[in-house]
Amino acid sequence: MKIGIYQMLPLFGKKEENLKVTISDLKNVEADLVVLPELFNTGYQFLNKAELMDLSEEVPDGMTCKGIMELSKNTGTYYVFGIAERDGEKIFNSAVIVGPEGYIGKYRKTHLFYEEKELFCPGDTGFRMFDIKIAKIGIMICFDWWFPESCRALTILGANIICHPSNLIMPYCQMAMQIRSLENGVYTATANRIGYEQRGGKERLSFSGMSQIVDPWGKVLKRMGREESGVVVCEIDPQKADLKDINRFNDRLKDRRPEFYKALVDVY
Repeated sequence: MKIGIYQMLPLFGKKEENLKVTISDLKNVEADLVVLPELFNTGYQFLNKAELMDLSEEVPDGMTCKGIMELSKNTGTYYVFGIAERDGEKIFNSAVIVGPEGYIGKYRKTHLFYEEKELFCPGDTGFRMFDIKIAKIGIMICFDWWFPESCRALTILGANIICHPSNLIMPYCQMAMQIRSLENGVYTATANRIGYEQRGGKERLSFSGMSQIVDPWGKVLKRMGREESGVVVCEIDPQKADLKDINRFNDRLKDRRPEFYKALVDVY
């Protein structure tokens, strides 16, 4: 199958314009699955909850979801994209997966980063695997990468591709995701944004670009530049990620000894 990553520069608060540009950029891309950045339609640096509430939308009934679902119907491509999701008075940093058949599901970010903790509600969906027939998709968002349990949970659930919408500013993730792919034997697709934001006297946030696709042995198949925008696509075989053997004696999952891992889930 062909998987793509979309790297772009969103204009803060310009939801309709960001969606229009995205659809224009993706409508002629030949891929089975494309991953978009976190909060791709709004930008990232919200000044307060009122601003965030105004820019958030319901899933799947909001403008952005409807626009990407229509795109998917026209292209036959599956899309994973990050948006600010409004659910009553709560707002979540969410990622949505849609396909030619319509809305498939969503994931709400488990590990909130920095000032996100003052704006968003902690995710309550838990990690989920979405079987789209051509692949088994796991989703995590940006800072979730810092916690190896995120990828491991998705792997145990059966995911062979982990889609990773992101707004990365720290320099560590791209390297770490090679390890996440290797230790779990999965493909990972990190879609980051570019540019910077500095609003309302807040500190400048510079986004690192370098969106990438990594294979189950930690090899970078595609990596974009720090300031590059557009889409890159590569051919992968999801079934290779179903094979967890390391050599004829060892297996990434079968060799686990969870009876000794209790400390991992103790609440501190």
